[in-house]
Amino acid sequence: MTHSEITYPVDGRPGDGEALELREGIFWVRMPIPIPGLDYINLYLLEDDDGWTMVDSGLATPQIRELWREIYGKYLKGKPVTRLICTHFHPDHMGQAGWVTYKWNIPLTMTFSEWTFGRMLYLESQEKTPQFALDFYASIGFDEEMLARVRDRGFNHFRQAMSPVPMGFNRIADGDILRIGKRDWQVIVGKGHSPEHACLYCASEKVLISGDQVLPRITPHIGVYPAEPFANPLKKFIDSIEIFKKLPRDVFVLPAHNDVFFGLHNQLDYYQSHHDDRLNRLIDACESPQSAFDLLPVLFDRELGENDKGMGIAEGLAHCHYLVGEGRLARVKGEDGVWKFSKSGARRKAVA
Repeated sequence: MTHSEITYPVDGRPGDGEALELREGIFWVRMPIPIPGLDYINLYLLEDDDGWTMVDSGLATPQIRELWREIYGKYLKGKPVTRLICTHFHPDHMGQAGWVTYKWNIPLTMTFSEWTFGRMLYLESQEKTPQFALDFYASIGFDEEMLARVRDRGFNHFRQAMSPVPMGFNRIADGDILRIGKRDWQVIVGKGHSPEHACLYCASEKVLISGDQVLPRITPHIGVYPAEPFANPLKKFIDSIEIFKKLPRDVFVLPAHNDVFFGLHNQLDYYQSHHDDRLNRLIDACESPQSAFDLLPVLFDRELGENDKGMGIAEGLAHCHYLVGEGRLARVKGEDGVWKFSKSGARRKAVA
């Protein structure tokens, strides 16, 4: 097998209520999610000496709880779940954390920033979209129709996709070693997609559970949102690429979406070239001041549906903030209250 390109070594995928053993004691589970273009999330079961460790939990839906019950009955060999590790706070990963930890009377294990965000957003109960969020979306170029959709959507949709987030947790941090069964797993923190995303790497078998930090076929979502309106998450993501390039080229990657694969370095190189291309497109487009909304057609080669525009603008804003941080774009608020970006420096040299 060559690792100069991405390859998918496993024929087929586990069906609903099934678990597929990838290596001894490492099982792949898939759960449905209503996210266009993704459809399923990959979750993992790791066999321990006296129980099982779950990695991520799925959305808080009755269907997923029933599927977990089915899997527990068929695959746990009479042993309990003894630990739940969530890679990050997004609901498709952390949504069932409250239910799982309550059912098995076990702690939730996460990084500090991810637990904090998840707990904070779960406690956000107001249904009406607050003014600070509306002001943010207006400042990045949302028109009245889009702002109306933000108002109508409300502000507690995150809470609706979660079971109660535990009030306490066991903290993990970059570099920690977790002993699970016969394997040591090193915590490798990536950033950009979320604040302190935990990946798990088994050096002895060259296996990486990558969550959303490294995905095949697609690029992880990197966006700017109202809670941190001037964030520069793309810089954090690009910096994280170099961390994962230190891993062997032939590592077996178990991602949160799509298929398990070989070709980590190839995918990391693709991320770099993809973002370099988008950054150079933005510089070329900003000869005159442009809002993040104006730049959507520059970043995306297809027309985005209404439901995709919000995430698209968030990604565009992340790229603009990266260029502002490097001094290659200037950011000025126009008379209409919308932030505009204009060219101020040289193009970025693309990776070959």
